[in-house]
Amino acid sequence: MQNVECENLLFVANKPMFISSNKFLNQLKKKYGIKKMGFSGTLDPFAKGALIIASGQYTKLFRFLKKTPKTYIATLMLGAYSPTLDIEKIEKIENCEKKDIEEINNVLNSFLGKQTQLPPVYSAKKINGIRAYKTGKEANNEFLNKKIEIEIFDIKLINYSHPFITFEASVSEGTFIRTLGYDIAIKLGCIGALTYLERVKEGEFKYECEKKLNPYDYIWPQENSYENTEDLLLGRKLDINNFAIKKEGIYKLKADNFLSIVEIGKEIKYLVNRIKIC
Repeated sequence: MQNVECENLLFVANKPMFISSNKFLNQLKKKYGIKKMGFSGTLDPFAKGALIIASGQYTKLFRFLKKTPKTYIATLMLGAYSPTLDIEKIEKIENCEKKDIEEINNVLNSFLGKQTQLPPVYSAKKINGIRAYKTGKEANNEFLNKKIEIEIFDIKLINYSHPFITFEASVSEGTFIRTLGYDIAIKLGCIGALTYLERVKEGEFKYECEKKLNPYDYIWPQENSYENTEDLLLGRKLDINNFAIKKEGIYKLKADNFLSIVEIGKEIKYLVNRIKIC
């Protein structure tokens, strides 16, 4: 167990394969001796890679972190059928003819841009407040019936050794790489499932041996300043005339070693306040 002077931590951990994000989080809680700890962006049990971890007061900042685009490396096995769309439940393998590199590149490039996608039934997406994997396991299909809007910013072929296609994709938050892999296979005239999935980074977050990060540098609200910092430190009502930037919006402010996020609108309200920067 590490001795941690301040329980407010923000770092990127490297989740191993074949462990749930929650179980991995429990290991980190024991490692750091911190009870209040959470993560952003669930990784499937078979997936590995960058997992943003926050503890203490920093858990209030997840919705303000700069997490897009997310970059993944995935390996797709052509001809493999799995109801989970990954290696965990492969039920059959069909023969699939070898493809030309040009055809594969053309199919990958066809996914660039904004589009809609069907989330997998086996996923952490909530349906009526319940995780899909808890409601969909008895279903006779692989996808939920409600499409989501996503964007593929970049996608490229890394390697093709039939029947395995390894590609890298940078995508918007909420994109399911398992669905993307399945859709790529279908466009190539086959079924397919992922045999490997690694999240390389989320926005500016990448694994660097769990190095402590300053949250002020990793949140998206624009920087602002407030003339009377004592008001911020005491959580007092704020006066629009004391702001350097007075237009409507969400802003981050620093007073001594404390971080606040406020929203300027018809009224001024704290979204988070007095978070100690350790």
